[in-house]
Amino acid sequence: MNKNILHLAIPNIISNLTVPLLTIVDLHLMGYLDSVTFMGAVALGGTIFNLVYMSFGALRMSTSGLTAQAYGANDNSETVTGLFRGLFIALLGSLLILTLQVPIANISFFILSGSEQVTTLAQNYFFIRIWAVPAAIGMMVINGWFIGMQNAKYPLITSLVINIINIAADIYFVRVLGWNEKGVAAGSVIAQYSGLILSLFLLNKKYHHLLSYINIKKILHFSEVRHYLALSSNIFIRTICFITVFTFFTSASAAFGDVALASNTALLQFLMIFSYFLDGFAYAAEAITGKFLGAKKYDKLHEAIRKLLLWGLGFGLIFSTIYLIGGDKIIYLFTDKKEVINYSNEYLKWLIILPLISFASYIWDGIFIGITASVGMRNSAIISTILFFIIFYLLKGPLENHALWLAMLIFMASRSISLSIIAKKTIYSH
Repeated sequence: MNKNILHLAIPNIISNLTVPLLTIVDLHLMGYLDSVTFMGAVALGGTIFNLVYMSFGALRMSTSGLTAQAYGANDNSETVTGLFRGLFIALLGSLLILTLQVPIANISFFILSGSEQVTTLAQNYFFIRIWAVPAAIGMMVINGWFIGMQNAKYPLITSLVINIINIAADIYFVRVLGWNEKGVAAGSVIAQYSGLILSLFLLNKKYHHLLSYINIKKILHFSEVRHYLALSSNIFIRTICFITVFTFFTSASAAFGDVALASNTALLQFLMIFSYFLDGFAYAAEAITGKFLGAKKYDKLHEAIRKLLLWGLGFGLIFSTIYLIGGDKIIYLFTDKKEVINYSNEYLKWLIILPLISFASYIWDGIFIGITASVGMRNSAIISTILFFIIFYLLKGPLENHALWLAMLIFMASRSISLSIIAKKTIYSH
C-alpha cells in the first residue's frame, strides 16, 4: 500500500514544485527591464488567471474522483465517458470566458486597481494570455483523468514540458524580440497548447483502446451532466472559500502596514511550500480511495486512509521541525530587509504549528475527492471560513497581526476536525 501511495505521490510532488518556478522566471525577466511597472503588470494579470484556474480546478477534481471509481469498478465505458464529459464542460466554460473577456478584464482591473501605466501593461498581458484558457482548462480535465486512472507519470511529463517551453519562449520573446509583457503572455499561450497536444498524444498512445467506448449520447446524458456539475459546483464553492480567506489574509496584512504585509507574504510561502508536498499525497488519495470505493474493497479503502494520514503526519512533523530549527534562516530566501526579518521572527511560531494542525485537511481533501463526497468538503470549507472571520474580528483589536495568524490556524484546524467528523458518516459507514 505504501509503495502504491508513493508511486502516485512523488510524481505529483515534483509536478507541484514546478509551479512556482515559472512565476519566478517571469518576475525575473520583468524585474530586469527598465521599469518596475512590468513586474507589477505581470503580477496583476497573473492574479486574474490564478483565480480563473483555481475556479476551474473543480473540473479536475470531479473528473479525478469519478474516473478513479469507474477504474476500480472496471467500467471502461464510464471511464472514457467521464473524460469526454469533463472536456465538453471545459470547452463550454472556456468559450464563455473568451466571449466575456472584455467585461472580465474591466471588472478585474477595477477591483485590483493598479496605477494607470501598470493597468495598461497588464491589459496587454491579459488579452494575449486569455487565449491559453481553453488549453489550460482542457489539460486540467485530462490530468484529473490520468490521476483517476492511477497514472501520475503523464501529468508530471506534461508539466515539465510546459514549463520548459514556457521559460524558453519567455526568454526568447522578452530578451531577443523585446516583446516585454506581451512576450511573457505569448509564451504562456504557446506552452499551454503544446502541453494540450502532448496530453492528447499520451492519451491516445496508452488509452486508445478505450476510445471505442465513446458514446456521445451517454456523454451528454442530462442527469449525468447534472451530477457532474453538482459535484463540481460543491468543489467550486469550497475553492471560493479558500480564495476568500487567502485574499483577505493579504488584504488584512496590508492594513497592518508595509512591513506586516511583506512579512506575512514571506511567511505564507512557508505554508505554500508545505502544501505543494501534501497536495502530492492528496492527489494520490484521490486515485487510491476512488479506486477502492469503485471496487467495493472497503477494507483496502480504510487501510489506505490510515496510511495516507500517517504520511501526512510524518511530513507535518518534518516541516514543523525544519521551521523550528531553520525558519529564521529560510526567511532570508525571500528578503534581506532587516525590519521585515525581525518582524517575521515574531510570527514564525505560527508557521511551526501550522503543518501539524493542517496536514489532515490536505489528506482528507484528496480522500473526499476520491469518494466524491463534495457536500462534506463544501460544508467544512464554509464552516471553517466563518470561523476564520469570527476569530479575526473578535481578536483583531488586542492581538492585531497575531489575530490574523490565529484565525488562519483555526481555519486549518477546523477543516481537519470537521472533515474527520464528516468522514465517520460518509466513509466508515461502509
